[in-house]
Order: sequence, then structure tokens, then C-alpha cells
Amino acid sequence: MSDQITRTGSSDTALSAPAAADPPHRFSVPLSATRRGARLARLLATEQLRSWALPLDPARLIVAELASNAASHGRVLGRSFRLALELTLPGTLRIEVTDMRGDRLPVRAPVAGGAPAQGGYGLLLVEELADRWGVVAGPVPSKTVWAELDLRR
Repeated sequence: MSDQITRTGSSDTALSAPAAADPPHRFSVPLSATRRGARLARLLATEQLRSWALPLDPARLIVAELASNAASHGRVLGRSFRLALELTLPGTLRIEVTDMRGDRLPVRAPVAGGAPAQGGYGLLLVEELADRWGVVAGPVPSKTVWAELDLRR
């Protein structure tokens, strides 16, 4: 059993319950761990959100960032990453990106002088746009970075 780390807007850490076992809508696709794969993740997510009649933003921005991170920081030669979207009850969209670099967990770059380091803006974006986000380690050698959006607001 893997631990699930949750980060909220205030960056609190807590254990979170797993996603619903039988979501009403689920989409999952493996993609090449390349810039092209990251772009395709955003395009496929956009089309899937449209087919579910859901708002495109901020979900596609989160998908774009998480997929870009998987392609650049989670890349293992010859291995893909997986994009998954789940619409769970009662109205939560869960975005998951799984890559094969479980040894490299995402961290927000430290803030020095009020601005993040050269990298780290993407996770700041995810933190601001998502209602919740976190990382699930495993199964070895993978990790899943996830974000949730409450659609009933």
C-alpha cells in the first residue's frame, strides 16, 4: 500500500482517501514521454472535457503542466507516461499523470526574494489552480502526480 501525499492551497500535508472506485467517467491513455506527448496530452484532455461537457479551464492548464513535467523530469528512455481523467461523484475532476521516475518526486522550488527559482513556476500554477494536488509513490518505479478540481462552485 502506498502513501498518498496531499497538498492544498496552503501546502498542508495529510493522508488522503483514494479516489472513488467506480467513477462515472474515466479516460486514460499512455503517451510518449516527449514534448510532443505532452502536447498531445493537453489536446486529448481538451477533447475529453468537451465530450463530458465540462469547462476546459483550468483543467487543461493543469494537464499541460503535469504532462510537461512528466516528459521533461519523469522521462525514462523507451517508457511512456500515462494521463488519466476521472469525473467522480459528487462533481470532482481528478487529473493524474503517471511517469516512471518514482525516484524524482516533484518539489516546489524555494522562493528567494519573492520569486521562485528558474524552475518551479509550474507547480505554483498547479497549486493555485487546483483545489487539491499531491503525489502517490509506486508501484515501483513509478509515481503519480494528481490534481483535483471541485466542479460544483
